[in-house]
Amino acid sequence: MNPDAHHLWRAPAWALAVLLATLGMLGPFSIDTYIPAFSGIAVSLDATPVQMQQTLSAYLFGFAFMSLFHGALSDSVGRRPVVLWGLAAFTLASMGCALSQTIGQLVFFRAVQGLTTGAGIVVSRAVVRDMFAPAQAQRVMSQITIYFGVAPAVAPMIGGLLYAHLGWHSVFWFLTGVGLLLWAANYRLLPETLHVTQRQSLKFSNLMQGYWQLGRDPRFFLLSLASGIPFNGMFLYVLSAPVFLGQHLALAPTQFFWFFVLVISGIMGGAWVSGRMAGRLPPKKQIRYGFLIMISIAGINLLANLLFTAHVSWALLPIAVFAFGWAMMVPVVTLLVLDLHPQRRGMASSLQAFIASTANGLVAGAVAPMVMHSTVGLALASIIMLSVGLLAWIGLHLRWPEIGRVIDHPLP
Repeated sequence: MNPDAHHLWRAPAWALAVLLATLGMLGPFSIDTYIPAFSGIAVSLDATPVQMQQTLSAYLFGFAFMSLFHGALSDSVGRRPVVLWGLAAFTLASMGCALSQTIGQLVFFRAVQGLTTGAGIVVSRAVVRDMFAPAQAQRVMSQITIYFGVAPAVAPMIGGLLYAHLGWHSVFWFLTGVGLLLWAANYRLLPETLHVTQRQSLKFSNLMQGYWQLGRDPRFFLLSLASGIPFNGMFLYVLSAPVFLGQHLALAPTQFFWFFVLVISGIMGGAWVSGRMAGRLPPKKQIRYGFLIMISIAGINLLANLLFTAHVSWALLPIAVFAFGWAMMVPVVTLLVLDLHPQRRGMASSLQAFIASTANGLVAGAVAPMVMHSTVGLALASIIMLSVGLLAWIGLHLRWPEIGRVIDHPLP
């Protein structure tokens, strides 16, 4: 924690949470806003479904790759420059998407978007821990998750309206405008939260030493799996939304927003509960409750899809409950990751994001196209990905039972 933190931000903690959440919202906006325009883009650019999927995979893999470096750079040059340069490059990439005339150009600029979006998302986590002690950091992280949860619900609706009235190019011009606004807001408001005494050398040898230190720590790897892989249990349904909602549940495109509202309500509810538990319940118990909710509802979802034909009256609810369980435990796991190596919190956030984003890219490029045409396949894939995270947490608990056992700085 920065020893001068109380001088850097004098406004309420929730205001900083809002500012940092807007950085995290950039990722969902970049993914979800253009999904309603998929068909129109395909027709306009004469693209196949596989090529359209590549526009998403290119973004996700670009995000995963550059996530390795955003945090490490912020540990050396500071949090603020990385955020501002990342937002500037994202804005230019969004403009390139809007001006694309071929599917190849769109895939390229989507990859550049992915390379730059992570700057804000990765660095914002490190900023939270720079500014707050553990229990308060969990509350702020939970608030960020709540605000962040609004983006995936709102983005498809905005994208659908823009596409319907102004065409698909307007979606990316909208993202260009979002990038400009975020750059201006962070230039004006975001302080430099990394204390000068905590900065790491930018030398290549020092970076490699840091990556090696984190990469060979099994605790870091298991915690990253525990937080990042279960997310795909619900993200799979978001990626498969056109088929899952349109074909399996026979919903019209104008009705898709109900799915996103339910899922985001689950995320916001789980994050709110996590914030209420901060400083009152040991982190380990919070994580256990989150996994218990997810594994229970995932099992019910699989059984229901095996026995019955999926129907909108019940098929959306398990995904929302799953999202609740994930959001209840993920702020805690994220803070445990950041506190394993306090001197390299930016790098830890980078590597955690890399692991999660690589999994997201694999799910988008391989798993979703393989299972989206079967509700049983979707439910089975969801529970398998959750099981990977659950096994990682169980392995960590058995080997290092002390992790997450103590409440730091109990709150009244």
